[in-house]
Amino acid sequence: MNIGMLLLLAVAIVIYFGFAQRALDRLRLSDRAALLFLIAMIVGGFLPDIPLLGGVSINLGGGIVPIILVAYLWSKAEKTEISRSVTALLITAVIVYFAAKIMPVEPTYNFFMDPLYVMAIIAGLVAYITGRSRRGSFIAGTMAIFVNDIVAQIENTLLDARSSIAIGGAGVFDAVVIAGLIALGLAELVGETAEKISLGVKETDKKDEGGENHNEE
Repeated sequence: MNIGMLLLLAVAIVIYFGFAQRALDRLRLSDRAALLFLIAMIVGGFLPDIPLLGGVSINLGGGIVPIILVAYLWSKAEKTEISRSVTALLITAVIVYFAAKIMPVEPTYNFFMDPLYVMAIIAGLVAYITGRSRRGSFIAGTMAIFVNDIVAQIENTLLDARSSIAIGGAGVFDAVVIAGLIALGLAELVGETAEKISLGVKETDKKDEGGENHNEE
């Protein structure tokens, strides 16, 4: 079982036991909906690619389900958040594209990590920085990998007309999962920390005000 599947199973367990409720609430996803999407991705990742037109195929778990999930999240977002997430997606996709051009195509003995995983980490970090929200970060991270996979497949086809296009399969599935989880995890961690700091400052201000009022009396 690959790393993407293991991560999805771990997330499914966390959601099942109710440890991700706050993050899901901010995404406007119920526990049931989140588990359904996760199960669909896991099961879809084992199924054969779905043929489309002209030698093009798409993986259910690594292609169709993430698209449906992003569409669902966009349907729950306001117009300003949608526009921010689209901007974040474009910026992240461009950076990942040029990073892919610099890194080797296949793992090499002198490279510490699979290049696809490195691109997933880059996508997650950039998506978090540009997404500005949990939903925006998650959408930018997952879709940036997906968009780059489509671009790479098209480039390969242009170089070799006999090659077929398979979107969202193999290692791309792992990269989509990793990028999305990193972006969402950072957004949740930093957002939660910022909220606690903000609450702490407010409580301190209230105590100071109470002390001042008491002294005045």
